[in-house]
Amino acid sequence: MFDTIAPRYDLINRIMTFRLDVKWRRKAIEALQLPDGSTILDLATGTGDFCRELDDAGYRSIGADFSFGMLAAARTSAPLVQGDGMRLPVADGAVDGVTCGFALRNFVDLDAVFVELGRVVRAGGRIALLDASEPDNPLARVGHGFYFGTVVPLIGGLLSDKRAYAYLPRSLAYLPPRDEMLSSLREAGFADVSHRQLTVGAAQLITATRRA
Repeated sequence: MFDTIAPRYDLINRIMTFRLDVKWRRKAIEALQLPDGSTILDLATGTGDFCRELDDAGYRSIGADFSFGMLAAARTSAPLVQGDGMRLPVADGAVDGVTCGFALRNFVDLDAVFVELGRVVRAGGRIALLDASEPDNPLARVGHGFYFGTVVPLIGGLLSDKRAYAYLPRSLAYLPPRDEMLSSLREAGFADVSHRQLTVGAAQLITATRRA
């Protein structure tokens, strides 16, 4: 599915989020709070949006994605590798941090992914994980539900693959409850685990520090 939508993936993201996805990625990068030159693995890198932003921020990025089609459509000079988030081709403690943008809900075993992040991130390293969210405010939730469930598939269907963009809003249901995700990260070896909603809850950002 992701191979199919790769050619217009960035364009549709910009349209359907009104470019807020760019702002959200920059907030995630700011939250890393790591020294310049730190090596950051971008998990589920897609076409390399996060890698470009990481490089612009002074980091050294590496992108990994399960979808070869996404990697083939990537627009970044960062090194890229095809890999499974549950079995990354990265040595223990080899990276200073990890980012992930809007992909947590697509992993079949999120607990295993968190354990893998705990393996590849060095002690004191940081992670910043972005994904879609459902607003806490009831009124905002209604508007978000209509837009995400009706308008987004319409835009995706007109510009790309209709079935894929019907799946993406539904995939939000695959995310575990927020407290469960935070608890799972602690069990995987992370401390200072925090969660915040962005733009009235349209997105969420999870950050944490790898324990020594």
